[in-house]
Amino acid sequence: MKIKEEKNLPVSNRSTPIRKRMLQSYELYLFLLPAILLLIIFNYLPMYGILIAFKDFKPSLGILDSPWVGFKYFERFFSMSMFHVILKNTLVISFYTLIAGFPLPILLALTLNSSPAGRLKKIVQTITYAPHFISIVIVVGMINVFFAPSTGIVRNILHSTGLLNGNLEILMNAHSFPHLYVWSGVWQNIGWDSIIYLSALAGVDPSYHEAAVMDGATKFQRVRHIDFPSILPTIVILLILNSGSIMNVGFEKVFLLQNSFNLSTSEVINTYVYKIGIKQAQYSLSAAIGLFNSVINFFMILMVNKISSKLGQDSLW
Repeated sequence: MKIKEEKNLPVSNRSTPIRKRMLQSYELYLFLLPAILLLIIFNYLPMYGILIAFKDFKPSLGILDSPWVGFKYFERFFSMSMFHVILKNTLVISFYTLIAGFPLPILLALTLNSSPAGRLKKIVQTITYAPHFISIVIVVGMINVFFAPSTGIVRNILHSTGLLNGNLEILMNAHSFPHLYVWSGVWQNIGWDSIIYLSALAGVDPSYHEAAVMDGATKFQRVRHIDFPSILPTIVILLILNSGSIMNVGFEKVFLLQNSFNLSTSEVINTYVYKIGIKQAQYSLSAAIGLFNSVINFFMILMVNKISSKLGQDSLW
């Protein structure tokens, strides 16, 4: 039996031509236009410079007139003695930062959300949020004040208690550098990074907790079975996004903490690119290294996103 189609059904947005949809909502697109222009100017147009990685770039000739050399500078980078050193240092610091810095804001958010509202909770939030607004230069200055070899606060305390007789060599110790970098970053960002999880927790229906309390659930059980599942999609998305910057170690702090004594663990891809690109004017080599860095990040975010979707979790696409 045939069913007659209704003639006056509303047409779906997908069947409407894109030009007509844009004209219908032109005010929204006008608001979007400045952001699109900024994205094109500062994110897409600079991609033209990728050509430098495949050319023997001469500033006097420009990008187009410089001779093509193919993968010469990539091969040169992979054969350099520093390749394994800076790659290892970058990965060690990146994964250390991810392991130490990613779960702690989640724990802080769950703890604050479970705490009763009051002055103490506000004080804790203020104390943990405030370091985010301190510049990297000041953070490094504070590290130097605390851990200076002969005049640092930590050295003076240890010396006065008889636990240390000589100078404190943390800043000059290569093995201490990753710990200084990572934990100073955790201290600076733990509060700020917890805000997005607190926002997700604010959307949890209070009736879930009320029902759980009536069933005799403890606070830990409510966190485990109500709060944590509610922020799991946010955790997964942020983990995917963080995996896309696994090869990017903060240049400013590394460069400011770096010295000749800790160079074996503090020389990362970003600082090495700065030294050969800006100081030594090896533009093509530095562009090749930077492109290698970006490609690894791109494949990392694709891989983690694919794994997340295979496991049935949220993904970016």
